[in-house]
Amino acid sequence: MEQLYNSTIAAISTAMSNSGIGIVRMSGPEAFQIADRVYKGKKEKKLCEQQSHTIHYGYMVDGDQVIDEVLVMLMRGPHSYTGEDTVEINCHGGVYVVKRILELLIKNGARPAEPGEYTKRAFLNGRLDLSQAEAVGDLIASQNEYALQSSVSQLKGNIKDKIGEMREKILYHTAFIETALDDPEHISVDGYGETLKKVVDEIIEAMKRLLDSCDDGRIIKEGVRTVILGKPNAGKSSLLNVLLGEDRAIVTDIAGTTRDVLEEHLNLKGISLNIMDTAGIRDTEDVVEKIGVDRAKEYADKADLILYVIDASRPLDENDAEILHLIKGKRAIILLNKSDLDMQVKKDQEELPEEFPVIEISAKNVEGIGELEDTLKEMFFQGELTFNDEIYITNVRQKTALQDAYAALERVNDSIAADMPEDFYSIDLMDAYEALGNITGETIGEDLVNEIFSKFCMGK
Repeated sequence: MEQLYNSTIAAISTAMSNSGIGIVRMSGPEAFQIADRVYKGKKEKKLCEQQSHTIHYGYMVDGDQVIDEVLVMLMRGPHSYTGEDTVEINCHGGVYVVKRILELLIKNGARPAEPGEYTKRAFLNGRLDLSQAEAVGDLIASQNEYALQSSVSQLKGNIKDKIGEMREKILYHTAFIETALDDPEHISVDGYGETLKKVVDEIIEAMKRLLDSCDDGRIIKEGVRTVILGKPNAGKSSLLNVLLGEDRAIVTDIAGTTRDVLEEHLNLKGISLNIMDTAGIRDTEDVVEKIGVDRAKEYADKADLILYVIDASRPLDENDAEILHLIKGKRAIILLNKSDLDMQVKKDQEELPEEFPVIEISAKNVEGIGELEDTLKEMFFQGELTFNDEIYITNVRQKTALQDAYAALERVNDSIAADMPEDFYSIDLMDAYEALGNITGETIGEDLVNEIFSKFCMGK
């Protein structure tokens, strides 16, 4: 920790590619002094004497050599991202230029920043809690509008506030019990179990809502695991190509062309799909094709969503019956493909379960895809997401901590029901308090902090 607070770090904060602007960021106790060693302004002014949150025009110099024309932004701690003195050098965006400026800063006293070290300093300096810091990483990795808005909501502190509210209630009642046990002559805990149970039940219910959000949170962050199922030649690969807008999957009239799983990522109306085109499901003696069929069934079992493509120009058969059995109880959409031909399978056909939406499409003529997109959005998010009100847990670490806290509070209720002594309540209450503190980082160990921030990109 000593090196963290006493050193000044520097890193390139923009992508390493030729562009109009590049940014090199420096943070730490000597940030202004190091900048003065390599900056030359028109009026020979010292940056360390300038006011915070000002921008200065000049040049980066290495001795007598001018490296680049720059704008330098100054931010004094604690009013900066890291909570420390911070200098941001806006230079021209050539790869060589930004690397040269970074090398110049290191030569004059800075050290290279570790991955995520700026955000780590912001966390350790109290500028962000751990849930907000993780939201920064999620924000950078966002691949759709929902993931972006969810990350922004967490960055504003919605999880921090909710967890803080729970911990405050738990701490209050733990402190009351401990005080009463220390001073039984003046503070009574008779019948306190009934009062405590109401509070614990209220917190458990709030935790349950957060835990119930975890699947939606994962989908928002990682995308919907989507598997395309159907018999050979039903049009599965054609559908994938239509959704992607390019010919990624091989399409022929030969049944069984797709032998293995083809996985692609796409975005429909702001929703990310990790979509897999699979081998056509049918009874086959072909060893290779049979492996593909088995894999298709395996992926379908783990899918968030199944798109079951039916060749509607042919009657249903025993292979369709097997697929319908396979998707029973899952989230699925039935697509009646080849609606441009004489349809032998209709939307109201008795064999098609009422539990699934049924949509007529033509992959060949790109028809019905808009209805598929709208149905998908409605299935997962019941229309528009309310970002200002909904809290989504998108992080496995946070989910695990919530589960631990939930289990601890259930133990409190068990102790109350068994009429156990009050000190049993406080033990499990403190376990819940500690577990919730892991979410915001208030009770987390240094090793785990280092592991979390090591996954961030350089310069952030």
